[in-house]
Amino acid sequence: MSIRCVPLGAGQDVGRSCLILTIGNKNIMLDCGMHMGFSDNRRFPDFSYLSKTGNFNAVLDCIIISHFHLDHCGALPYFTEICGYDGPIYMTTPTRAIAPILLDDMRKVVTERKGDTSFFTSQEIRACLAKVIPVTLHETVQVDSELSIKPYYAGHVLGAAMFHIKVRDLSVVYTGDYNMTPDRHLGAAWIDACEPDLLITETTYATTTRASKRTRELDFLQQVHECVLNGGKVLIPVFALGRAQELCILIDSYWAQTGLKAPIYFSAGLTERANQYYKLFLGWTNEKIKTSFNGSDTHQSHNMFDFKHIKPFDRTYADEPGPMVLFASPGMLHAGQSLDVFKKWCGDPKNMIILPGYCVPGTVGAKVLAGEKVIDVDKVTKVNVNLQVKNLSFSAHADSKGILQLIGMCRPRNVMLVHGEARKMAVLKERIHNETGIPCYDPANGTSITLDCPEYVHAIMSEDALDRATASATNSKTPLRKQQPKKKKHFHPSVPIPTSLPFSGVVTQRKLAQSKT
Repeated sequence: MSIRCVPLGAGQDVGRSCLILTIGNKNIMLDCGMHMGFSDNRRFPDFSYLSKTGNFNAVLDCIIISHFHLDHCGALPYFTEICGYDGPIYMTTPTRAIAPILLDDMRKVVTERKGDTSFFTSQEIRACLAKVIPVTLHETVQVDSELSIKPYYAGHVLGAAMFHIKVRDLSVVYTGDYNMTPDRHLGAAWIDACEPDLLITETTYATTTRASKRTRELDFLQQVHECVLNGGKVLIPVFALGRAQELCILIDSYWAQTGLKAPIYFSAGLTERANQYYKLFLGWTNEKIKTSFNGSDTHQSHNMFDFKHIKPFDRTYADEPGPMVLFASPGMLHAGQSLDVFKKWCGDPKNMIILPGYCVPGTVGAKVLAGEKVIDVDKVTKVNVNLQVKNLSFSAHADSKGILQLIGMCRPRNVMLVHGEARKMAVLKERIHNETGIPCYDPANGTSITLDCPEYVHAIMSEDALDRATASATNSKTPLRKQQPKKKKHFHPSVPIPTSLPFSGVVTQRKLAQSKT
């Protein structure tokens, strides 16, 4: 039996995550995202790869969505309601609750402000999410008699999950996006030593080893402080849920300690909405957040998201004189309020933009980070960029150290890299091979990898029979079972049977209870 995987998106690229995984005769779509760098048909994966006739139900056994970010779920309503897929879709309960909000926000930007009539509707978003089957952490879901999936905590954002996918004796772990470092409101990703045949991991920060969280926080606060003291305005583009809450907790606490008077604003409505979901899905947060909501600690018996210094933003505030700090979505400046405010503030050198996360190539955010001084923000608008630009990484993605940590944690037999830049992925690929000896692959979009995996024969044998068989086949006086080391990093507790024996595969040894009769 073999494992085959082809990226329709996120192959040597960030954005439009969509992988087609085949294990034996089972086909699973891993994420169904859109690309923020395109506004034409390239924003969605090329689904014709799956079926030229559009009969996707006959091809796919299920879809798995790792989390609610649009580069992982943004094409899902298009695929279900326009392309016609009607099979099982799995995601966690928080992802199912939050995804429609982000999808509808994007729909409004694309259709109401950009005039695109080919996008999906709000009714189609609701119809799509109604098809979803929610899953909970560490719950094994039997998709059919052979295919099962199990989600694990991924950190990154509320509800994000890695998935362990099994078909008979073969298995694959798909990480989606994950973070191996706990932060102010979420815990670190975790998975057990499940030893999959293939680990498919994101590599957004494939060659980066980030400074300590404390160092990055101090740098962020210092940059904001200096800008507002000099009378400037600070724009911080963020996505509605995730880094936004992380940085708001940080800056609200700093304002309370320092007594700074410059106003801090957040896109109207998003703070209240976020607060609601963090209360609803409290079990997905870290212990400090749980304690603050429950009030069990007298020193922290308040809502961590009840910000004292952060107020809702009105569009008219952008034209007011004087310093201010604004958290506005979306995070890549590809549309919405963050882009509108950027166009107003970007010409003043006293002002500052802090980009705390990754920006997909082609977005205005990526052009700003590249140092472009004249930027076409749309087909008719060109702006001169004179404000201060800072890229302070608070992105909730694993860095190179975290990726290697996850590899050591789940102990895969093969690794496939996705969701990263080609040049950086090549560097990490070589590093993984050199440091672990594990075969590593980094296919481009439309390019497949195929792993031929051994079949397994499950048999129950007595210890004596197994010892005699293996000792005879290897001409050794010491049975293979007793030759195996007790502890080894990548040791698998199955006994490999030499090809000279009259069967192939692996015999799994089990100690039988002695009969009492």
